[in-house]
Amino acid sequence: MSFNEGVQIDPGRASGGGGGGGRIAVGGGIGGVVMLILALVTGVNPGDLLGGGGAPAQPGGSGQFAQCTSGQAANIDVDCRIIATAESLDAVWADLLPQETGQRYTKPGLTIFRQATSTGCGTASSEVGPFYCPVDQTAYFDSSFFQVLSDRFGASSGPLAQEYVVAHEFGHHIQNELGLLGRSQQDPQGPESGSVRTELMADCLAGVWASHAASTPDPQTGQPFLKPLTQQDISDALSAAAAVGDDRIQRAAQGRVNPETWTHGSSEQRQKWFVTGYQTGRLGACDTFSARDLG
Repeated sequence: MSFNEGVQIDPGRASGGGGGGGRIAVGGGIGGVVMLILALVTGVNPGDLLGGGGAPAQPGGSGQFAQCTSGQAANIDVDCRIIATAESLDAVWADLLPQETGQRYTKPGLTIFRQATSTGCGTASSEVGPFYCPVDQTAYFDSSFFQVLSDRFGASSGPLAQEYVVAHEFGHHIQNELGLLGRSQQDPQGPESGSVRTELMADCLAGVWASHAASTPDPQTGQPFLKPLTQQDISDALSAAAAVGDDRIQRAAQGRVNPETWTHGSSEQRQKWFVTGYQTGRLGACDTFSARDLG
């Protein structure tokens, strides 16, 4: 999916982080990829790979994302794509959340970092992967993860595969706004656990965003943020969803599948719930907590 080139985006939507500072729980390099796999296999939550006591990340300077001013920039620069996707998500949820829940949408923070950053949940390194911290209500992305997702996990490198990841993390912010995010910690493992239901709901919310992304306009220009989705776009998103399924990662890492340690759901489930959100375009269709059959 490509952004319409004339869309205007605000480089100040994101703050930057990176470098050292504080305690880093896990080293970098290939060990980072291994730790990311182990986190998904064993049910470790991203917060468990964070150092303690960190403060929220500080902006990296007004010029850090100065190139990110248009849809054209978002089509060629991954940092700009993250920012533009966030602004599209802001516009979609600012409309949908009040319509379906009566609750006003509050924008989450957005930080793009390199190697490590301080957060309200502690100090995080790149191997955590993208995550949402409810303490400071901020979504964190090291954009190098998208290459890992493609090279190591076999996901498509297409734009919607990357945008799906951003939309998934914003889905956790929606859950936090609705008081649902804590259910993942109350029941953290298993094929029908609260953690799996939380992650599948975030996949569904990513699909809801995709359903509206090509019709929701940029407030500044009135032009839709995104061009209409193609079948290839949907295939790219489904590829990313499948790549991070618990069953697929377990099979690749240890040669067997153990649903009792699942925290995110199977590849098939993740694809199913993204499609559910995309086809319905409704937050109400994403109630995984009431679903008897997760797919």
